[in-house]
Amino acid sequence: MSLSIEPYQYTLRKSVSCCGVGLHSGRTVNLMIKPAPINSGIRFFRADLPAGSHIQAYMDKVVDTQLATTLGNEHFRISTTEHLLAALQGFGIDNADVELDSAEIPIMDGSAEPFFNLLKICGKKKQDGLRKLLRIKKPVSYVEGDKHLTISPYNGFKVTGEICFDDTLIKQQKYSFDLAVDQFGDEIARARTFGYVEQVEELWANGLALGSSLANVIAIHWNRKSVLNEDGLRYEDEFIRHKVLDLVGDLALLGYPLLGHVEAYKAGHAQHLGLMQTIAASPECWELIEMKHNGAHAVLKQVVSRSKAAGDALLPLFQCNSLQTVTVS
Repeated sequence: MSLSIEPYQYTLRKSVSCCGVGLHSGRTVNLMIKPAPINSGIRFFRADLPAGSHIQAYMDKVVDTQLATTLGNEHFRISTTEHLLAALQGFGIDNADVELDSAEIPIMDGSAEPFFNLLKICGKKKQDGLRKLLRIKKPVSYVEGDKHLTISPYNGFKVTGEICFDDTLIKQQKYSFDLAVDQFGDEIARARTFGYVEQVEELWANGLALGSSLANVIAIHWNRKSVLNEDGLRYEDEFIRHKVLDLVGDLALLGYPLLGHVEAYKAGHAQHLGLMQTIAASPECWELIEMKHNGAHAVLKQVVSRSKAAGDALLPLFQCNSLQTVTVS
């Protein structure tokens, strides 16, 4: 079995930083992404709090899925993680330490492109550790009302999203992205978050989305036929491309790159978490494998005993806490 996937883990070549605004707090946020050792994954640190604690980018650290994906522990929380995690995934970064001085990842322009461009400027560095991947062997589904997701066996990582809105502008949109074939920077990184203008006004009235503006959110007009942003849309189907971007970022919280095809219908952050929880609870449907280098091609080698044993070993990591609504501080 050969794949066009790098067999080795990667980190950043050097540290890189940016500054932006928190979507909900409206506060200025300074963020730095640093190289990290092999097998450390993505870790979040708060520079404005006492040193010594971090949050691992794992699904069991999700504490809220309203409006964005928020990770937390007993010391602090980090909100709006999905765009940065998608950029790291799209650029092929396995290990990185993310340090910021606020409870929110800066929203930037509402997409993953600013983060992705930073990573391109910085570059990445091959590490000695081999990649482990989570390979789907049998379909796994999660259903919540009319929203549903399924992940099926696939020789790569592919995401297909579909949304259906009762308006003239969005209507029904469907889009597929294959991480091994398509260009992350061109295809989905530039897709921005969106909302109806009256929803944004309601959030403002409730002390939320204080950092939102036409510079970082697509505001859909009251007439449902156009957007308020003067520059218009970046893609004709930018709405579903952003949903696919969010899904790529959220699935990074499994802790391992996926080999599978995810199909999502009308899904959001809560349903993304539901699918990950269902995967974790279905060890007979997946196996953990490690890549090795064999000549000019990367091949897969099973290094963990069959799926049941792998599930027994990994389920404690994947067990999620009950969701709780939190106030970003």
